Amino acid sequence: QYETHACTPLENLRKEQIIRVETRLLRWVVPAPSESKNKSKAVVLQANSLKRIPWLAHAFSTRKGGRSRVYGGNALNLGFTPQDSPKAVEDNREILRSLLAHRKKTESWALVTLRQIHSDLIHVISKPPGEPIAGDGLISNVPGLLLAVLAADCLPLILADPKRRVIGVVHAGWRGTLQRIAEKAVGEMRKHFGSQPGDLKAAIGPGIRGCCYQVGPELRDTFRAQFPYADELFRSIQRSDEIGEKYPLLFLSARPPGHSQLPETIHLDLPQANRRQLLAAGVAAAKICDLGQCTCCRRDLFFSHRGDRGVTGRMMAVVGLRE
Repeated sequence: QYETHACTPLENLRKEQIIRVETRLLRWVVPAPSESKNKSKAVVLQANSLKRIPWLAHAFSTRKGGRSRVYGGNALNLGFTPQDSPKAVEDNREILRSLLAHRKKTESWALVTLRQIHSDLIHVISKPPGEPIAGDGLISNVPGLLLAVLAADCLPLILADPKRRVIGVVHAGWRGTLQRIAEKAVGEMRKHFGSQPGDLKAAIGPGIRGCCYQVGPELRDTFRAQFPYADELFRSIQRSDEIGEKYPLLFLSARPPGHSQLPETIHLDLPQANRRQLLAAGVAAAKICDLGQCTCCRRDLFFSHRGDRGVTGRMMAVVGLRE
């Protein structure tokens, strides 16, 4: 019902290698014998560095083990998408809350979400808001609140201050990353709660990665205008052309040396971009855990807006302080 994940990058491995590695790194906690055998077995991931904090609850959800039927059956869709029923989403959110309360059955969580707008807006939460709030980050030091962001390729980040018991969660797409939302979240935790960046622990959750995140040259130029290290965040890949290589006479052109070359594709490493921001904000490299999972590569395990051509569910990154 429940998985933990070590901070080992898996994005460069073949799928069969990933399965073998995950078998070694993931620990399953099976339902108690008294629980119903028909109970949905939701799969969530945790960063070991955060799991060691006894008062902290956190999880990165996957697509497995829910009540939604529109995304392949038994999907843990946690977003109110046009295709899914609100009842199924509410049931899925209750499944997630119950997973995080597994140590203390009487524990309840007030789920705090956002109307996400791909911004750098970060809200300080002291109680559940009475109406939806717009933004892409939440921070708090109040027990019983479960701070959450939704994602289906964009990058979820979880922050925790073990000394002052402060938590944060961030939704970082390319727009939020360009606006330095990860860096600003560290600054907001320091401003409002006195958190020292060197004390913070951070976890980078599942998201689309450089292997799959093709972007245009204009985005690379925009990043270059903002970050001196921007070129380290992008890589160019020459498109392969098996037909052209097999039948070269079909593609003769007047361009020297006689054949047109396929253009390169540009790929953005979104996790690395946010890792660099955390480092710039003062978070120690050893305290940044990257789960290393690409949502587009692993569509069997995650929702992917790009991989599923825009018709997909939403995963959730959640963090809370236990009562």
